[in-house]
Amino acid sequence: MPKWVKFILAILLLPLCYGAGQALWMVLRASGHATNFWIAFTAGVGCWVVIYLLLPKPMLVYVFGHELTHALWAWLFGGKVKKFKASSNGGHVVVTKTNFLICLAPYFFPLYVALVVLFFGIGHLIWNWKPYLLWFHLLLGSAYAFHLTLTWHILKTEQSDITSQGYLFSSVIIFLGNISILLVGLPLLAAKVDLITAFGWWGKSTWEVLLRLKGMV
Repeated sequence: MPKWVKFILAILLLPLCYGAGQALWMVLRASGHATNFWIAFTAGVGCWVVIYLLLPKPMLVYVFGHELTHALWAWLFGGKVKKFKASSNGGHVVVTKTNFLICLAPYFFPLYVALVVLFFGIGHLIWNWKPYLLWFHLLLGSAYAFHLTLTWHILKTEQSDITSQGYLFSSVIIFLGNISILLVGLPLLAAKVDLITAFGWWGKSTWEVLLRLKGMV
């Protein structure tokens, strides 16, 4: 798909971005009373932020996860991995199939969060880890903060994943991807809003902004 087409598509998707932001705000407001979750989650975020600010950044861990995410999404779309390299200075992966989701997945799909969920889910099924739920939420907060801070860190330098797709299109897809993850994760974790309601808010907010735009023309 040519970049100019992606640019136009990105502009057309902006109302969806607005609706997603509004829906996330409503989910956050509705989930505000889930104190056990938020205390543990924000504590995890705080722990990681302290590490991020005071200690050397674990770039090898991040880059490995970044490239592995490319590989996993390539597999998801039926591609194969021909070459994989990761180091603290950077990395790359050669795959037989690519598209904009494979290119941009590391910027919106928090791999280490998914691994924490997978690990705890398996452990809970086998050993009933409900007593350790607060630790699970704390680790989730740390893992998600890890994803956000180090993704922001690498975005300060030019990324071929971004330039290949165009800046506006990449920004829109990354934004929508991150918001989608939160709109799925927060209702499940905080248990104050169901998924149908959360995505209903997204649709309603998007429709409202479209009506406003229609009234302006």
